[in-house]
Amino acid sequence: MSETQNLSAKKFGTFLGVFLPSILTVLGLIMYLRFGWVVGNLGLGLTLVVVILANIITFITGLSASAIATNIKVGVGGVYYLVSRSLGLETGGAIGVAFYISRTLSITFYCFGLAESILIFWPEASWGPMPSYATPLLTAAIIILITFLAGKSAELVLKFQIPMLILVSLSIFALIIGVLSNGLHAPEWGPTYRTESGGFWVIFAVFFPGVTGFLAGIAMSGDLKEPGKSIPRGTISSVLTGTLIYMIIPILLSVTVLVSVEQMADPEFGLKSWTEVAFLGGLLIYPAAWGAILSSALGSVMSGPRVLQSLSLDGLAPKFLSKLSKTGQPTVATWITGAIALLAVALGELNTVAKFVTVLFLTLYVVINLVAAIEKLVSEPSYRPKINIPWYVSMFGAVGALFVMYLISPLALLLAVGLELSVFIYFRKKTLEQQWGDVNAGFWMRMARFALLRLNRKVISARNWRPLILVFVKDIDQRIELVKLAAAFGQNKGVLNISELVFKNDQLAIENRLERQQKMVKSLKKHGLEAFCEVNVVESLHSGILNVSKGHGMAGLKTNTVMFGWSGDHQSNINQLKVIRDLSINGKNILLVKFNHDLTRSTGKQKNIDIWWGGRQNNGDLMLILAFMLKLNRVWENSKIHIRSAVETEEERQLLRQGIESSLAEARIPAKVNIVLKNGKGFTALLHQESSEADIVFLGLKLTAAGEEPKHVDKLEVMAKVSPITVFVKNNSVKDALPLLLSGDKS
Repeated sequence: MSETQNLSAKKFGTFLGVFLPSILTVLGLIMYLRFGWVVGNLGLGLTLVVVILANIITFITGLSASAIATNIKVGVGGVYYLVSRSLGLETGGAIGVAFYISRTLSITFYCFGLAESILIFWPEASWGPMPSYATPLLTAAIIILITFLAGKSAELVLKFQIPMLILVSLSIFALIIGVLSNGLHAPEWGPTYRTESGGFWVIFAVFFPGVTGFLAGIAMSGDLKEPGKSIPRGTISSVLTGTLIYMIIPILLSVTVLVSVEQMADPEFGLKSWTEVAFLGGLLIYPAAWGAILSSALGSVMSGPRVLQSLSLDGLAPKFLSKLSKTGQPTVATWITGAIALLAVALGELNTVAKFVTVLFLTLYVVINLVAAIEKLVSEPSYRPKINIPWYVSMFGAVGALFVMYLISPLALLLAVGLELSVFIYFRKKTLEQQWGDVNAGFWMRMARFALLRLNRKVISARNWRPLILVFVKDIDQRIELVKLAAAFGQNKGVLNISELVFKNDQLAIENRLERQQKMVKSLKKHGLEAFCEVNVVESLHSGILNVSKGHGMAGLKTNTVMFGWSGDHQSNINQLKVIRDLSINGKNILLVKFNHDLTRSTGKQKNIDIWWGGRQNNGDLMLILAFMLKLNRVWENSKIHIRSAVETEEERQLLRQGIESSLAEARIPAKVNIVLKNGKGFTALLHQESSEADIVFLGLKLTAAGEEPKHVDKLEVMAKVSPITVFVKNNSVKDALPLLLSGDKS
């Protein structure tokens, strides 16, 4: 992924880049249209409680965002960038798409509101009744205008907001002058709920969107000179400034004699709460309100395309969306955003989706706080923010934002979560790659450390035995059948490790160890498999296998079983038997697997598993456990287990049958016991006679003495031709484990 920015693009500081767009979005429509209504219904006391509660959640979220921003080098994308670099591309992408949708539709909302507020001055006496198309037409014109400004230059848009800030400031001063220059009365402290029967929390939910504007500044992250400094300074200062102003305004409205609380409680009174009180009436208030709405729309048309640009840079959206103009603006993304906002005008009445968009936007609050809390809990060494917040403070902000979302609309909350979950699943299926570490790895590292330390205190008994398998492969794609069988033996209950050996004299292979390991992971994923992959540098094959196997694993997760594939080379098989002899001395179980691709057996779902029994201590326990685990696999779940053996006399036959059936009853494994008399036949002949219909055969593996390997290789070759898959088993650690293991695991 490339995150290089156009070096000729204008970069901004804290005031112009963060504080200005944030504070102008905060001091918007809610302040002008709804403050009087809140005071009229709640009284001054609870209104201040609403302001404080809402701003506490916002302040905590601002702190959380600032903490994350001071820990990484922030690029383009604002909140999306912060989340994706902490929780990964899938989660970040889901949040990024949600943020983009909410910001794009917000453009339409704000422009509709601006058009409607301007058209109240329609000169009906001169021009006649206002036509029905006037509002949509003016809305479309405003969208085109602000999209052009945003696509032309971010500097132009941000500087355009300076006179907007002046207008808003003048309107606040006009309100102060209007109140203080006229009569005052004692405020009404208690709630009356004159026009709102829903109570405190309904009013709180209506008011809350008025404090969410600080994210507009963070959205400019890619256009900042020093985002690590400007984001926390601009964000926190805008939240504190907004809180102070929001504390002053309800006090002013509650003590003035120019409007009554009954009038303010009427939702239709709206902007008159200001125009009836302020110095010069609506002369300063209307332009300020228009400026506030326009600033919010400009903030949305600036932030949305930058999220789209960042998604494109990360490969989550088409590449052409990250194209920049000469002035460094994401021009294509801006035009597309403007076009979508224009199409939304055709929806006409947008109030029906307004709650959904607000809740969608507030999911960012939840995720930002969760990211900060998780980062703090995981305590990665790389997490060293300049602003430190206790995890429980960020968690409180997340829970608070979630509660507000529920208050606004439970249905919208479900729809928003459903949308983001769908996007997350889509990106997850795309098998995204990222070049940075995220908190997910740190979280699981911490959990793994916790589990391993607890496991290390326990004595691993036979009941706790699981196949912890180490498979050696030269090329994972050529040995994928072996890996699949090993995974089937583990069946989500054990641990599978795959090792590829690289020799010390192969310098190129050593340098490409990471790439080789990543290739192994990709190959496994392609086949729907999961395992731990590693590339080990060794001096020789023999010593390398021994050294890697002996020290492999940790705590209670030491590798207990080593699995090999039968080689097509005679000398390699001889060397393999030598390695197996040395591994057995170290207590490792051995599985030696031969695949015969020219043999086929079952064409249906039912398969046959044959176990040649030499006694529980002579590999029987391990073979039964492997057969049991294999039957848990979907491919083998309908298979039938046949336990076979050959004896000299009928008396031996009866005794052995009783012993095996007793073990099977104890272990609760359904299997058919078939014991034949040798009648002078050799074992190999009996094997081919009895297991001719088997799909997989388990046989004991004899350890050879030095010098016996060539002869034994020839013998194993003949025996292995009995079935499509032959597994030679040497049990070196599983003693009397079967009943205990299966009594504690009835799955």
